[in-house]
Amino acid sequence: MPNLKKRVQDELAKQPQWLFVIYASLAAFFTYSCMYAFRKTFTVATFDEQFFLGIHYKIWLISSQLIGYTLSKFIGIKLISELKPQNRSIYILFVIGIAQLALLLFAITPSPWNIVWMFFNGLPLGIVWGLVFSYLEGRKTTEILGAAVSVSFIFASGFVKSVGKYLLLNFHISEYWMPFTTGAIFIIPLVISVWLLNMVPNPSEEDIEQRTIRLPMSKKERIGFLTKFRYILIPLTVIFVFLTVLRDIRDNFAAEIWTELGMGSIPEIFTTSEIPVGIGVLIIIASMAFLKNNLKALNTSVGLVAFGLIVNMLSTILFNMQLISGVMWIIAAGFGVYLGYIAYHALLFERFIATFKQVGNIGFLFYFSDAIGYLGSVSSFMMKNFFSPNVSWVSFFATLTLILSFIGLVLCSFTYVAIKKKAKTNIYEYQ
Repeated sequence: MPNLKKRVQDELAKQPQWLFVIYASLAAFFTYSCMYAFRKTFTVATFDEQFFLGIHYKIWLISSQLIGYTLSKFIGIKLISELKPQNRSIYILFVIGIAQLALLLFAITPSPWNIVWMFFNGLPLGIVWGLVFSYLEGRKTTEILGAAVSVSFIFASGFVKSVGKYLLLNFHISEYWMPFTTGAIFIIPLVISVWLLNMVPNPSEEDIEQRTIRLPMSKKERIGFLTKFRYILIPLTVIFVFLTVLRDIRDNFAAEIWTELGMGSIPEIFTTSEIPVGIGVLIIIASMAFLKNNLKALNTSVGLVAFGLIVNMLSTILFNMQLISGVMWIIAAGFGVYLGYIAYHALLFERFIATFKQVGNIGFLFYFSDAIGYLGSVSSFMMKNFFSPNVSWVSFFATLTLILSFIGLVLCSFTYVAIKKKAKTNIYEYQ
């Protein structure tokens, strides 16, 4: 098997750049898309009128999973930043296998005691992104590769929800067994996708020259990195928290939002509403690969985040004024949120390291920001439950979008100034 892997990698390395990009993009996209079948399908269920200790049962489930997922991100700060490339494919299959086992235990354990199994479902899954992206980072085409796999956030989340909703409506599978059943459907595609991903060759010498070598980071190096760039990373992290909160509300409570908008009984709406979002974001983020100057690309990525926040605000204002439909609003708000969210994952952190010539890896920055971001999501769900239980999810999402997008725009301006100042005081070579 090692010899087969080396032969395939050597052959891929000889292929034209465009063919390698297509291969690696598809392998990573399908791998991460399959993961969503084990994480997101339970959110399509509404669990009507079920409460536990004064909190809605679905909020318990989402929060339990997110707490596990968030803890996984904190673990990932160390684990992914120190990751060695050996056995990454085994790690991916192992952690997703644990998540599927948790879904089985969730199905057979009476509610509300099965809430705990959603914690163990989320706990291993938070590692998957870092494992998958470690195959793609540090390349001159990382924007294209990163955009392709990041679009799986959009497409896969909607697609697996459509599958889950279809199982509920047409096969009458219970809300408790539906997540495990959906996961089982995706096991074979997952194994095939991971095998293909594991064949991706390592970055070339040209990749390393343009984007800086990516190496494991010790605890001391991580602390030093945060200290050195704190005036850039603090506002960037706060903005990312805002984007994560908005994304998670739109994503995890899509069933409730679409029901309130009168389209809750249409399974395909979860997929069709995400297709234009995914295509638009993919084109914009992937085009950044043509911008060779890393500092310009870094500043442009901050501009894309700001543009996404403006789209959020304008579309929400137009929806509140009844000038656009609910469907148009959800699509536009999704585009705005995901443009900024995926800019972080596929572009911003990649160019940050390349600009300032920092020896390290993106996984550390991903997991640092994700860990704090998901804490913000859990806090927003609890705020909705205790302080505005009678407010609809549509109204809650619209209000939060306006507030967080405005604050985020202010922070984007601070970030731009901080990057400009830091660039003047650091010695590095422009690409």
